[in-house]
Amino acid sequence: MRFKSRKDLFFPVFVFGISLLFIGLSISKRIEKDIRLNSFLWSDLILLSVIIFIIWLHYSTYYELSKTQLKYKSGFLKGTIEIENIREIIKNKTLWVGIKPATATKGLIIKYNKYDEIYISPKTNDTFIQEILTLNKNIKITEA
Repeated sequence: MRFKSRKDLFFPVFVFGISLLFIGLSISKRIEKDIRLNSFLWSDLILLSVIIFIIWLHYSTYYELSKTQLKYKSGFLKGTIEIENIREIIKNKTLWVGIKPATATKGLIIKYNKYDEIYISPKTNDTFIQEILTLNKNIKITEA
């Protein structure tokens, strides 16, 4: 079963803010150095690349449950986790450091193997948890 990533207001505001910052920096550099506004700079290419990358993350993030694996993909970040190795899921909490193929806050922190964890943000946390519990009833669910 495939789950799309939930998108909250934080992600588009972040994208818009970063874009405006880079555009402002680019324009101010041009004014400082008296460069024509219609000339193309390498910084414009970097800016465009960053914006395209963030938009790619926004639309390509999803999670897929099979009988034995949880697969995740977000841009170039992709991987699989064996469902039998999942120990615990912490619900409605945000992980700020680590592997985060997510586009929203208050998602799920999945702890697997001995010390590994990943943060995901499916459209509905409850539906995802119900589905994964049908595959492995030994997963501990905790509320943040």
